[in-house]
Amino acid sequence: MKKKIDSKEIGLEASLLLGSYLFQTEDLHYGYWPADLDVNMNNFTRAQQLHSDFVIAHIPEGVKTILDVGCGAGTLAARLISLGYTVECVSPSRVLTNRCRDRLGTSCRIYECRFRDLKTSSRYDLVLFSESFQYVKLPQALQLAQQLLNQPGHLLICDFFKTDAPGTSALSGGHRLSSFYDHISQFPFSLQQDIDITDQTAPNLDLIDHMLRHAGKPLWELAFFYCEQNYPWLMKILKWKFRKKINRINTRYFSGERNARNFKKFKSYRLLLYALKHPPHG
Repeated sequence: MKKKIDSKEIGLEASLLLGSYLFQTEDLHYGYWPADLDVNMNNFTRAQQLHSDFVIAHIPEGVKTILDVGCGAGTLAARLISLGYTVECVSPSRVLTNRCRDRLGTSCRIYECRFRDLKTSSRYDLVLFSESFQYVKLPQALQLAQQLLNQPGHLLICDFFKTDAPGTSALSGGHRLSSFYDHISQFPFSLQQDIDITDQTAPNLDLIDHMLRHAGKPLWELAFFYCEQNYPWLMKILKWKFRKKINRINTRYFSGERNARNFKKFKSYRLLLYALKHPPHG
């Protein structure tokens, strides 16, 4: 049976292409917007750099070896290597893995697989999830992270989670934060830092909403207009057959609900640092 292509993977690869072309960046994560940085597209690359700075600043002293899970195009891994860390990467995407290999060369081993399928005898001082934790399954990912860590070792997660806010969100993705806390409490991890940076990352959604409303929606409507004028009967069939998906796209991307206000309501973006507890003596 032919393997289906994951829509999330296509989305990541599309983001890589758009970011590289429009902003000359191949970072695939949110930007970090301090109060003194104006929120506009001209500063988007700078905000992404500040996000990477923020993650790097919270790597504990003594860490030498890092496993970067879901490494994107390898931009963060490249910075970590330049700072003297020994880095290995996990990358389930063929396109992103190829880009990583182009960028990192022989300086980094890249495992082209999903995290849950990783097979290695290596152990690391730090397992890092930078906006990739939302794609792994609980509690299997925590179990594997524990097994891959040296003693002492650390787990660093920088990603967004779902809140328990009532209502329906147009913003998908993320584990429920309360569920994550419940799961990790069952593992031998000790919380070192839990930093809420929702306010600093939410402005990304206003930029995306502006782009979708002023560019994405007109192009979407133009494509429909063209097809309806030239292939009216075919479009009637397609619009009926795929009406639920079309409505979902309109609601999710063009309703104006993907904004900073709703992000702050339905998501909690956090940096979480855990230390692996020492096993009991005896």
